[in-house]
Amino acid sequence: MRELRPREAAALLAGPHPPRILDVREPWEYALCHLEGALLIPMRELPGRISELDPEVPLLVVCHHGIRSRMVCRYLEREHGFRNLMNLEGGVAAWAAEVDPGMPTY
Repeated sequence: MRELRPREAAALLAGPHPPRILDVREPWEYALCHLEGALLIPMRELPGRISELDPEVPLLVVCHHGIRSRMVCRYLEREHGFRNLMNLEGGVAAWAAEVDPGMPTY
């Protein structure tokens, strides 16, 4: 798992081969703000929805402050063999502060 600051993640997402974005927050959080194109699978639902993810596709995992997403990255690595994982350090809160000041915060 790699830890990416929001500006690093933004550059990667703008590149020619962007990773898939996995948002592991709750639906009410996602409704408030999210990164465009993110797939919402709340952390508690992930074990039952793991088949929706391809372990060969690079994955940027996102939450509010980067804690749940880090836990999900570790779970995906240890339990399911995912190798190309990135955690958005600081989560959407840091994204709003560093990349998109117009993004709603909570």
